[in-house]
Amino acid sequence: MRIKRAVNAVKKRRKILKQAKGYRGAKSKLYRVAREQVMKSGMYAYIGRKQKKRDFRALWITRINAACRLNDISYSRFIAGLKSKNITLNRKVLADLAVRDPKAFSELVNQVKA
Repeated sequence: MRIKRAVNAVKKRRKILKQAKGYRGAKSKLYRVAREQVMKSGMYAYIGRKQKKRDFRALWITRINAACRLNDISYSRFIAGLKSKNITLNRKVLADLAVRDPKAFSELVNQVKA
């Protein structure tokens, strides 16, 4: 008995090659190579989604620290002060405040210092 799966096989290959569009050289033209690269790209994308969260948190902390230094306080003292005063603002909001509204951030720092 012969195997009749031509349409499905072509669909599978076309799907992989479509995903590999824009890759360099054989990685976008040849099915075998493209399949390997699509698998790897999927892995990189998965890892990247996790790393993005870390990277943004690090960026926010850097921005908050810079703004704190301008107001003569260290980042760790600032965060500890916020916790002791029960001010619950996350780092994303604090970083945004530090960049867009330095006066409000300074007031926040003064509250922590007091």
